[in-house]
Amino acid sequence: MGVSLSKGERVSLTKDRPSLNKILIGLGWDLNRYEGDFDLDASVFLTKANGKVGHDKDFVFYGNLEHPTKSIVHTGDNRTGEGNGDDEVIKVKLNNIPTDYTNIVVAVTIYDAQTRLQNFGMVDNAYIRIIDEETNEELLRYDLSEDFSTETALVVAEIYKHNGEWKFKAVGSGYNGGLQTLCSRYGIDAE
Repeated sequence: MGVSLSKGERVSLTKDRPSLNKILIGLGWDLNRYEGDFDLDASVFLTKANGKVGHDKDFVFYGNLEHPTKSIVHTGDNRTGEGNGDDEVIKVKLNNIPTDYTNIVVAVTIYDAQTRLQNFGMVDNAYIRIIDEETNEELLRYDLSEDFSTETALVVAEIYKHNGEWKFKAVGSGYNGGLQTLCSRYGIDAE
């Protein structure tokens, strides 16, 4: 088991593992008191130093499962979140990320949250973990313990490049407005 992080903490992914290239971002959650359709969606915004995507294809999610460089691949949408283990997984090849990109923003949103009157207060045991794909070793884990009682979108973490090193920051920031709010924040026209 890897390092367990709290909100705001940072850790280097490549300082002690300079050969680390292929990682898996595993995200998981459970529903606490809700029956029916509840679809959480993991997504990634690949951003430049200005905090914005270069183009719409830098947004990898259920509607665009693969970045054009193949550096980020979403393995598919889990529409129920049932079962143990990771509910959604995103594969990342750090060495394939274009050099003018500095951040991989990992987010989770609730599909159609406003219509269904859903929010992250209905979700328990949410986490993100980073796994070395080649050794299957869990490098780190961040369990979200906050009660997001009105939020419909979460920025869970950022993987960012600093001084030639890839690092991980446990973010855990909630937003109202779902996926559209995050798209606007990172430079995607979601209309």
